Amino acid sequence: MFHNASYHTMNKYFSLSVFAIAMITSAYARSEGDVPSPPAGVERPQYKITATQKGKQLGSIIIELFPDVAPKHVANFDSLVSIGFYNGTAFHRVIPGFMIQGGDPNSKTKPREQWGFGDPSQKRIPAEFSKIAHRRGIVSAARAADPNSATSQFFICVADAPWLDGQYTVFGRVLEGMEVADKIVDVERDQRDNPIDKIEMTIVKLSGKERLPTKK
Repeated sequence: MFHNASYHTMNKYFSLSVFAIAMITSAYARSEGDVPSPPAGVERPQYKITATQKGKQLGSIIIELFPDVAPKHVANFDSLVSIGFYNGTAFHRVIPGFMIQGGDPNSKTKPREQWGFGDPSQKRIPAEFSKIAHRRGIVSAARAADPNSATSQFFICVADAPWLDGQYTVFGRVLEGMEVADKIVDVERDQRDNPIDKIEMTIVKLSGKERLPTKK
């Protein structure tokens, strides 16, 4: 049997060792889901999403997309931005502690009951799953039950959502403006998580000096 002093000393070191292993394991698990740096020569496109409610600007969110991770989703988003597709669409689903979702063409002029269902004529984008985790600030593609049913709708995580990892296509992240996303997710909403007062968006692509330094 150990002497009390020796036992406590060993117990102390054992506890510290367990704590250190736990910290290392946690850090490793987190690094597993980190956004990788872009390959040499790849410039990730950036876009500014400006949100407006009742004629008042709520602010802007700057996002960066990952053509090196989800090229088909990024190309689809970019093509839609280039024709002004998103302008006038709404953030039609906002859930505190989870995400804000928008980009449905139905939300421009059709009844609220149809918001979120999309247009069946829209081009479908096949899944491009990756190891990037759904953490706060991640931009991911909304879809129906079919993994290959993504169209124009997207969501921004306002909190970590690990249950979505490997199930939804991550194709970007927020570089600036998460406080605006937080403002959007906290607005008054109905039983369908639709903001009572419509929140419209406009999206433009940034270039040259408009671009922000990319995250490391």
